Amino acid sequence: MKTLMIAAMQSGAGKTVTTCALLAALKKRGLRLQAFKCGPDYIDPMFHERVLGVPSRNLDLFLQGEDGVKRTLSRAGADFALIEGAMGYYDGLNNTDEASAFALARLTKTPAVLVVPPKGSGLTLAAQIHGLADFRPGSGITALILANCTEKRAASLAPVLEKETGLPVPGFLPPMDEARFESRHLGLMTAAEIGDLEERLEKLGDTAERFIDIDRLVGLAGSWETDYGCKRAGQPARVRIAAARDEAFCFTYADNLDALREAGAEPVFFSPLHDTALPEADGLYLPGGYPELHARALSENTSMRLSIADAIARGIPTVAECGGFLYLQEMLEDMSGQAYPMCGVLPGRGYKTTRLQRFGYLKLRAEEDSLLFRAGEAIPAHEFHYWDSTENGAALLAEKADGRIWRCGYASPTLYAVFPHLHFDGETPLAQRFVKACETWKASMK
Repeated sequence: MKTLMIAAMQSGAGKTVTTCALLAALKKRGLRLQAFKCGPDYIDPMFHERVLGVPSRNLDLFLQGEDGVKRTLSRAGADFALIEGAMGYYDGLNNTDEASAFALARLTKTPAVLVVPPKGSGLTLAAQIHGLADFRPGSGITALILANCTEKRAASLAPVLEKETGLPVPGFLPPMDEARFESRHLGLMTAAEIGDLEERLEKLGDTAERFIDIDRLVGLAGSWETDYGCKRAGQPARVRIAAARDEAFCFTYADNLDALREAGAEPVFFSPLHDTALPEADGLYLPGGYPELHARALSENTSMRLSIADAIARGIPTVAECGGFLYLQEMLEDMSGQAYPMCGVLPGRGYKTTRLQRFGYLKLRAEEDSLLFRAGEAIPAHEFHYWDSTENGAALLAEKADGRIWRCGYASPTLYAVFPHLHFDGETPLAQRFVKACETWKASMK
């Protein structure tokens, strides 16, 4: 399988737009494609999926470890894998290159193409790129694509960059209305919220075909052997897990769902916004998303709130992350600060803040056995939210690489409810533990 990474010197350079444009152009060539996102991002993969029609997957060295990343990459079953980087190329854990796009490119031997918006720079831009390419031995930086750059500017700048950096410039993307995706507090608007997205993505692909030498880019790609011994073993589902999926709860790793399936569960999707009650199930999965944008509608769906509260009171094994955690509490504020009743399973009020709270990678340490954790374990996780809670819980100890620690979350033999997100395809058998608890509960209900 051919592999290529789209990276940048900083966030906001146009990685997602360029990745989607190239995916759309490559799709027209009949290639079997798979998109990936470096790091824990949920929103960018939604755009990849809208281009290809298949789930994009995350490659996260912190959450999954090296073996987990290799497994995910090897399962692609594609001719060509395009990986979108995260933040700046070398930006990783605690101001190091650990778990960065560079570290991922190095591990997977994937050449990186830098997306470079020239803005007001000329020769200085060449100096920055030269420094970036030489910053680490074997940086993997292979080529440049100019972003948000006019044809005239590209014609004059590309030869200079090629001469001064030694890197080819296979093309550029001009300023385009189709490339302007609106953002909000956690990043881009989700793909489902953009009504004309298909038309815009098609236009991006046509533009990439016109202004980028796609064949030249394909020729720069590396390769990855897909014989890592990690094909998922299919087995009949022994339990059903009700998994929330709608406009309010849309932050779910594709690998988490597959890990549950591999462990013997059938995810049964439902909408806390639109359905009236939980489907018949033996477990409950409430992922993150944007419940704050839908607080009133979630609150007014009283029958669903009561259904969830009743199921949890009866002991159904439940995983609730971030937005799902807020949904289980007593009250949740919307964007205007108006508070609405939620499920009331946990104490607390979710409230709006003005900045990201406890943002980034961390490890959750368990002092006692619970649904997902065992005493003494330290599980990698990721936190990313503007809303906070008056009652964050204290069952687990969170620790960041810079030494900050705090207590958080609710954990019991049947519950994981906390802000941090988990990846189920890392080194700890989280999915297997969840499914085992669901089997035990199912048996007790007979």
